[in-house]
Amino acid sequence: MKPSIPKGTRDFGPDQVDRRQYIFSVIREAFVRYGYRPIETPAMESLDTLTGKYGEEGDQLLFKVLNNGDFLSKADAQAWADRDSNRIVLSISKRGLRYDLTVPFARFVVMNQNDLSFPFKRYQIQPVWRADRPQKGRYQEFFQCDADVIGSDSLMYEAELIRLYDEAFHKLGIPVEIRVNNRKLLASLAAVCGIGNRFMDMTMAIDKADKIGWEGVRREMVERGIPEAGADQVIHYLAHPDLETLRPVLSGDPEGLAGLAEMDQISHYLEGVKLTNPWILDLTLARGLNYYTGCIFEVKAIGVEMGSIGGGGRYADLTGVFGLKGMSGVGISFGADRIYDVMDMLNLFPANAVTSLKVLICAFSAEDHLYAFRVLNQLRDAGVSADLYPEPVKLQKQLKYANSLGVPHVVLIGETERESGLLTCKNMVTGDQQVLDIQGLVEKLTNQ
Repeated sequence: MKPSIPKGTRDFGPDQVDRRQYIFSVIREAFVRYGYRPIETPAMESLDTLTGKYGEEGDQLLFKVLNNGDFLSKADAQAWADRDSNRIVLSISKRGLRYDLTVPFARFVVMNQNDLSFPFKRYQIQPVWRADRPQKGRYQEFFQCDADVIGSDSLMYEAELIRLYDEAFHKLGIPVEIRVNNRKLLASLAAVCGIGNRFMDMTMAIDKADKIGWEGVRREMVERGIPEAGADQVIHYLAHPDLETLRPVLSGDPEGLAGLAEMDQISHYLEGVKLTNPWILDLTLARGLNYYTGCIFEVKAIGVEMGSIGGGGRYADLTGVFGLKGMSGVGISFGADRIYDVMDMLNLFPANAVTSLKVLICAFSAEDHLYAFRVLNQLRDAGVSADLYPEPVKLQKQLKYANSLGVPHVVLIGETERESGLLTCKNMVTGDQQVLDIQGLVEKLTNQ
């Protein structure tokens, strides 16, 4: 059998895992400093929890999990006869892998509402799964790093999350644009253009503008049943968007007025706040997920061809579908896998992002090896990352192993070192050697 892994998934070697953990640590530190608390939710959720929250295309990308046991005994016989795959799958699958972290978070809030203090701020760093076509920057299994606050309508949190994005990406060294829009503005535009009843169709098409162009957007809107005149009017306003031009157009609509007021309020919060990266109003930003109702975010890396590396927004009543009404929330997500790819392409990982051994101990004989094991534990107790070659084989083989690991120092222990207690430390880069006692060796290795 030839070993393989499912498409859209990846293995990670030690250096890759170290660099991924560096990304997680930078993002986690920002979350904690801004007052967000960690939670975790199961990899699987009930399909009832997941379906209907991500839009038509999102639901198609859910990974379904077969029921246990003889699942075919309860299969929809009529669906089987009709060869209706969707109905068959729904009759034999009651669970699915989570598509994002936001919907499971809403479910968590409802189930734990009596134990939480609102507004509740949480962060979550876990993998999600989407049955999407794998391509550059797009995987079927990937990590999201989410921060959400729920139980408040305050637009302070939108401003806070923009600043959190700015700080985290600055610390990672990635220059970005933080793009912001408001779904109320888009809903108002749909109403003004006479297609208010086709709002979701409009946003799903607009969300692809950077991939298919405005002619492609127009074609998709028409294919979705939007009248050509309405599609043309939407594109007229959005192909060359300018809020001041749109302000009088949208101000006559209550929802447009509310969206304009929200964007103005966020701007007021951010006045005088020092940001390293620009935040810009992008009226073409749509975010195709059904649950967004207010401000929406998307982060693009500058100077590299890559899809968005972050996104999020305000949802007015996501918990309502689970029985808890009126619980507004807002959140953002960092796409850790795309962030990794960007940092790798731009060579942004610091040298200390990869942890490695500081020293490998090489022993000449079986008796030396027993003594070396005691030295090894003294170094580890002092906080030095150290290892001992498992056998006292030829020194050349041990040094070759040290070089393959990129270990900067080796300690050579023979009869002289064992009897004197003085250890020979060799720099594997320069070839220089020093004779040190254990305390001197610890000081040398901890100061480098």
